[in-house]
Order: sequence, then C-alpha cells, then structure tokens
Amino acid sequence: MATFLYRLGRLAYRRRHFVALMWVALLTLAGVGAINAPAAGSTSFSIPGTEAQKAFDLLEERFPGASADGATGRMVFKAPEGEKMTDAANKATVAKTVKELSDGSEVVSVTDPFTTHAVSKDGTVAYLSVKYDAPAVGLKDATRDALETAGDGARAAGLTVDVGGDALQAQPDAGGIGEAVGLAIAAVVLVITLGSMIAAGLPLLTAIIGVGIGVSTITVLAKALDLGDTTSTLAAMIGLAVGIDYALFIVSRYRAELAEGRDREEAVGRATGTAGSAVVFAGLTVVIALAGLSVVNVPMLTKMGLAAAGTVVIAVLIALTMIPALLGYAGRKVRPAGEKGRKPAEEAAGSVNPVNPVNPATMVKPVKPNLGTRWASFVIRRPAAVLLLGVLGLGAVALPVSQLELGLPDDGSQPTSTTQRRAYDLLSEGFGPGFNGPLMIVVDAKNSDDPKAAADTVSDGIKGLKDVVTVTPATFNKAGDTATITVVPGSKPSSTQTEDLVHAIRDDVASKADADVLVTGTTALNIDFSQKLSDALIPYLALVVGLAFLLLIVVFRSILVPLKAALGFLLSVLAALGAVVAVFQWGWLGGLLGVEETGPIMSMMPIFMVGVVFGLAMDYEVFLVTRMREAYVHGESPSQAVVTGFKHSARVVVAAAVIMMAVFGGFISSGESMIKMIGFGLAVAVFFDAFVVRMAIVPAVLALLGHRAWWLPKWLDRALPNVDVEGEGLRTQAEKDTDPDEDRELVRV
Repeated sequence: MATFLYRLGRLAYRRRHFVALMWVALLTLAGVGAINAPAAGSTSFSIPGTEAQKAFDLLEERFPGASADGATGRMVFKAPEGEKMTDAANKATVAKTVKELSDGSEVVSVTDPFTTHAVSKDGTVAYLSVKYDAPAVGLKDATRDALETAGDGARAAGLTVDVGGDALQAQPDAGGIGEAVGLAIAAVVLVITLGSMIAAGLPLLTAIIGVGIGVSTITVLAKALDLGDTTSTLAAMIGLAVGIDYALFIVSRYRAELAEGRDREEAVGRATGTAGSAVVFAGLTVVIALAGLSVVNVPMLTKMGLAAAGTVVIAVLIALTMIPALLGYAGRKVRPAGEKGRKPAEEAAGSVNPVNPVNPATMVKPVKPNLGTRWASFVIRRPAAVLLLGVLGLGAVALPVSQLELGLPDDGSQPTSTTQRRAYDLLSEGFGPGFNGPLMIVVDAKNSDDPKAAADTVSDGIKGLKDVVTVTPATFNKAGDTATITVVPGSKPSSTQTEDLVHAIRDDVASKADADVLVTGTTALNIDFSQKLSDALIPYLALVVGLAFLLLIVVFRSILVPLKAALGFLLSVLAALGAVVAVFQWGWLGGLLGVEETGPIMSMMPIFMVGVVFGLAMDYEVFLVTRMREAYVHGESPSQAVVTGFKHSARVVVAAAVIMMAVFGGFISSGESMIKMIGFGLAVAVFFDAFVVRMAIVPAVLALLGHRAWWLPKWLDRALPNVDVEGEGLRTQAEKDTDPDEDRELVRV
C-alpha cells in the first residue's frame, strides 16, 4: 500500500498540470450538469415492511385517485376578540378562501369548516383541510406559496390565520451563515497549525472542490434516483469535514519530510505513502459506516448514506492526487513563515564555514518538547488515573441516554416564530393537542361476510380505549370492501400516550375484528419508523463495527488495539447521545442553542450518529495510532512509541478535531430542527472522541498494555495481508537503492 501510494504521489507531483486540470474539469462538468439538471420532482418516503406503509399501499389500491400519500395542509382561523367564526361575515371570508384554494394546482380537495363541523366548541377557532396529489417533499414551490398567501384576504378582514400541515414541510437548509463561520474557524485553525497561509489554503481548496463535485453529482442524479435535499446537506457536511482533515494530514507529513532534508518530490512521495495510507484506511471506515446504513432497509437512509460515502471517496482521491499536485506548485512555501528561506538540511550539512570549520549538522540544539509530547509523558506516568477519570466522565455524560425517547419532529417542534407552529398551537387550543396528529384506521373487510358490521366493531372497540377524543364514522370505497376511520387522540402526536393508543388498536381491537385492521397516518408512520430504526440498531452496529474491526486488525496487526478503538467509540457516541437528550429532550442550554421546543429525539439520530461518528472516530484512531505503530515497528519501546506518536500527530489530530467541530457546529444555526440536532450531536461526539477517548483513554490503555497491545497470533499474522501502513517498504526500498560504494574515494595506483 505505502509503496503504491508513494509512486502515485510522485506521479501526481510530476504530472501536476494534468492532475490539477483533471479535477478542475470534473468540477466544471459536475457544476454544469447540476445547473442544467432537471428538477428533482417528487421524493417519496417509504418504510418497507411496516404496518403504516402497508396501509398506505392498500389505500392506493382500494381508493384509486385519493392520493393517500399526498401532502395535506391546514389553514387555521381564529376570530377577533368578542366574535365567533360562525358569524356571517367571518363565514363569508372563509368561503372565499376555500374557493381560492380549490382553484389551485395540485389540489385534490378542500374542506369547508362549516360543513365538516371543523369549528371549536366555543366557536372561536375553525380550520379547513387541503389535500394535494403529490407528497409533501414533491410539491411545487408555487403550490406552497399559494397555500401561504391564500389567507391574506382573511387576515385583511381581521381574522388570525396560520397555516400548518406537511404541505409546508420546510426543505432543510445547510446552516447558512453558521456554515460560513465554521469554514472561517477552520481556516484560522489551519493557519495557526501550519503557520502558512498557502499550507492552510490547500486543505480548504481541495475540500471545497471535493464537496462541489459530490454535491453537484447528487443534484444531477436527484431526479433519476429520487434524492432529497437532506441527502446533499449530509454529503456536504461529511465531505467538507473529512476533506479538510485528509488533506491536512498529508500536508503536515510533507512538511515533516521536508524538515528531515528530503527534496520536494521525495517528500511528496513519502507523505502520500505514509499519511496517504492512513487516509485510505480512515476513509474506508467512514465509507463502511455510511454505506452500512442500507441494512436498515429505509430507502431514504440508504440513499443518504451512499451519497455521503461517495463524497468521502472523492475526498480520499483528491487527497491522494490533487494535494501532491498542488504541493508541486507550492514548493517550500508550505513551510511556516520563518522557515521558508532556510535551506534543506542536507545542503546545510554540506556547508562549512571556512573561518570556523564546524559542520552545522553536528551542532545539536536542544529541542523543547511540544505539548503533545508533554501530555503523552504525563499520561503514561499516570495511566490508571487518566483512564478511570476519562471513563467515569464520559459515563456521567451518557447517563441521560437511559431516558431517551424517540420520535420524528412535527410542527410542534418548529420555532414559535413560524406559521406552522402557530397553527399547531391554535389547533391544540381549539380542539385539543391530539388534533394535530389524527390516526387513520384502514379496515380491510374484503374477506369479511359483513364489511359494515366489521367496521362498526372496529369503531366501537376504539371508542372504548383510553385517550380517544373522536372516532369518525367509517367511510367505504366504491367496492364496499375497505373502510377508513379517523381517530383523534387526546394527547399530542409525539407523546407516549398516543404511542400506547396505536399499540392498543393494533393489539386489542384488531384481534377482535372480522377484518384486517391497519393503523396509519403521520403519527403511526413516525412510530413505526422509530421502531424499525431501534430494531436495526444492534445488527447495524454489529455489521459496521465488525467490518471495521477486521480492517483495523489488518492495519495495526493487533487484536487489542482495534478492540480498544471500538470500545472507546461506544463511550463517545453514548456520551454524545446523552448530551443530545439533555439539550433537545430536557432543554438544558436550549436557549443558548436556539432550541425553542423540547421533545423526543429524532428517531434516526442514534443509528445515524453510530454510522457517522464511528467513521470519524476511526479517522483519529488511524491517524494517531499508525504513527505509534510506526515508531514501535522501528524499535521503540511501547511507552516511547506512544510519546513519539503524540509528538508527530497530536497537534494535527487536535486541529482536525477542532475543524470538524467548527464545520458541524455551523449547522447548529439551521432553522430546521433535524439539521440543528445532527450538527450539535456530531460536534459534541467529535469533541468527546478526539479529546477524551483518543487523547486520554487511548494512550492510557496502550501504556497499561505495553507490548501486549501489539500482540497478534502467529497464524493470524501469516494469514493477514501486509498493507504496510507504516511505510516499512519505503525504508527497505531506500536502502536497496543506496549504492554501497557511493561514499568510497577513487585511489590512483
């Protein structure tokens, strides 16, 4: 591996014009393709195998043209103080609004509040429902705009009007100003770490090019592959973070090779062969974790994971080819400002002052240990205390996980400044909190002797359950073999009481009916989605951690080091989930982070964090521990190898972690609760994993294990391929290439 990448790096260095033009051409082609790509259109959301999805599919079959999965909108009206919605003037105003909405595009039906009895008991609140023929994420912008502006006339007449429903489902934004701030922080960290504007600019430039190619490609394929905006947001988030980090590691190693006196081409080759090997395996762990999301069998998650994995592959390829090419253009300008003018070590070694003939190469100046060296020395002196403190600290932060509640965000989790949230609150005020999440019961009585009696049995059974406010009469299809019943719970959609009601209908009512009874609707779909993700978490964790464990055995040629890496990851991800629960479910520091409404944690958060954080955690493990392994293989003691690894890698790993935290933290400013939660969770997870697990627990464990840390059974050692991440092959090749007679002097005889 190291030898191949060494040659690739030197080739890219020598053919830098071709390599640079190739990547610029790819970026241009992808950008032009994205600009001219057709609109993505409808993006379906399905959860195969769940009861709610089966019910939707049955409705599509038995109620053709009803658009069972179509978007719905609600316009909520509130009468002025002292008036009622049933007053003649207010009824006339609402009637005009109904007519205006009925004439809109993509509209299937619009209900009249006064004919459907959609007026509160006190008469102050009423609502109309709009049904569309396209899913929420597939609605045209013009349709959404028409829904929002249709209430302008009613507002002008003095009514309070707000709009809700999934028809106004906001497309997730990428963080806006916050993301730009994250990039600015990353730039500052790079300048401080590398001490050179040019050196700092290379990782940023290549990361932006990689993300540009990745996101543009996703845009080109969006319509054909049914990709949503969330897919490109995730790809940008992950691609930007790993792209900067991978380039940073190769640039940092190149500077170290220059400092040892190697010429530029050789330094590029060795940096690509050593740090590049770590980049390849770190990238593989991220790809495994993201692509592994496909085992959950939720198409949306599968597409998100594969798209982000593709962006990571692009980041790895750019780091291995474009960075060497750009280093060829930059030359020695990537050195810190004070060192750019210095000659290489081998030139200095050959120069002798004729007045004072002392070879500068023989003058050894005392080198002050850097912070990484001092920290590692401290840890290996007190490994047990550091290990205990780190584990207990992360364990304490992880405690809130025991109270984790899963769900999907609805309009009730939106900021209070949005019309969706105000509409949600008005409906709760006028009709009760459960009105925002009605359940749809589908009664499949095709095989029943008396379909109407079967539907009545289901209705009566539901009326006898707890937390039920309203049960509408059954509505049959034309064939008379399938009925729908709407149930309004007494609690809000995300509550445990509503979840208990769904299970009671499925377990108790369905078992007594002479028909197949299915529960669906947005609330039931959310419950099924959460359950499906919970059931898939353990198999997914076993698959991803297992594959990465095998990969790390090959990289480190050890059993205990990969095991320690996996256990450390579990600590960091549990602690990060604990922090997410404390902030977004309990409300701690919610005001500081802009969390206006607490509630259940997004159901995909645990499995999503496991996938992404595991890949990123293994990045730091590979970058840090491969340098320790390199020192150990070259003859250093286990403790000294830990110190050497920190001496060369700690500064860069810390910088990489701060950059990732800045990039992920930029998404916390997003107005979309899902993106905000993901950004916070990933930023906190990177902090815990990089600064507590990799910087404290890892060296403490290695110091306690000593030589045993690098133990590998002989039979397994022979069976495993030798990938040579440490670059031992480069050293052997260099010795072979050295002419043993080159230092001999010719003697005239």
